[in-house]
Amino acid sequence: MNIVVLAGGISTEREISIVSGTMVCTALRKKGHRAVLLDVYCGDGRIPAEAAGAELFPETYDVEAAAAYMRSFDGGIGAMKQTGRPFFGPNVLRLCQEAEVVFMALHGEDGEGGKVQAAFDLMGIRYTGSGPLGSAMAMDKEISRKLFAESGVPTAAGIALQRNGARRTSSENGVGLPCVVKPCCGGSSVGVAIAHTEEEYEQALDLAFGYEEEVIVERYIAGREFSVGVVDGTAYPVIEIAPLAGFYDYKNKYQAGSTIETCPAKLAEDKTKEMQRYAELAYRALKLECYARMDFMMGEDGSLYCLEANTLPGMTPTSLLPQEAAALGMDFPALCEHLIEVSLR
Repeated sequence: MNIVVLAGGISTEREISIVSGTMVCTALRKKGHRAVLLDVYCGDGRIPAEAAGAELFPETYDVEAAAAYMRSFDGGIGAMKQTGRPFFGPNVLRLCQEAEVVFMALHGEDGEGGKVQAAFDLMGIRYTGSGPLGSAMAMDKEISRKLFAESGVPTAAGIALQRNGARRTSSENGVGLPCVVKPCCGGSSVGVAIAHTEEEYEQALDLAFGYEEEVIVERYIAGREFSVGVVDGTAYPVIEIAPLAGFYDYKNKYQAGSTIETCPAKLAEDKTKEMQRYAELAYRALKLECYARMDFMMGEDGSLYCLEANTLPGMTPTSLLPQEAAALGMDFPALCEHLIEVSLR
């Protein structure tokens, strides 16, 4: 198949997206597909205007060179945004229309929040993952929390605060201390902090409001952290996430050796099935399609809390969803291909 692996973009997760895209493109090439790596915002100005067919999706292709080209724009993204340039970069829509499918390796609100998906739907471009509605609802943690509550998916007590609204103290917000403060629509734990004191709470609000106009304050759940992938509506094996220090923040997510990940998680069978059931229920509540990953906390008393849904989870061989697939006997290239098959179906 002729495939565009779409990555990069302008979110705070740009670098992780490039890593995911590079790995996916390499894996699909190993499976015999003519996959190319493309930055959704910076595009690829190296492609001649007259290029077509096999020139766009060549049999021989240097994935690492394409990734290096994407990273060459990193230092100038801020300045590029100030010019008011279109979101879709040079040759992006052209290549996506020529492809048989677009593998979405985007992370963060600007690629994962439904806008790109809506544009592709209007243009008849086929892509992997959820559509615009499910993507937008899952990206907004306040909407997710409300839908979880209505659908019987347990989640931690919390409240949404606006930057221009009342600055409630921890004793006034109904959550108390300790608590978790996070941007409403962020990802990869960027801007997330745990507050144990009023001073830490105020600092956490300042941090989160530095990224977005709306933040979520949730009751801190002490216990064990897990994740469950759902593919084609069915939950994958549960994986446990145990950082060696602190919580599962950006550093512990992406720095090798910072976290112990166990799959399948060492849980009683009834607790595993309960978490998988809630993951599938959350998937349906948010109207997700094809695949997603749900994050959970299990309190010290065994109670489960769904933290959020990830509609385009990290896609490297050591990412959480690929580890869950590996527990089922599916290697990384086979998983990438399977996600395309499910999405097209």
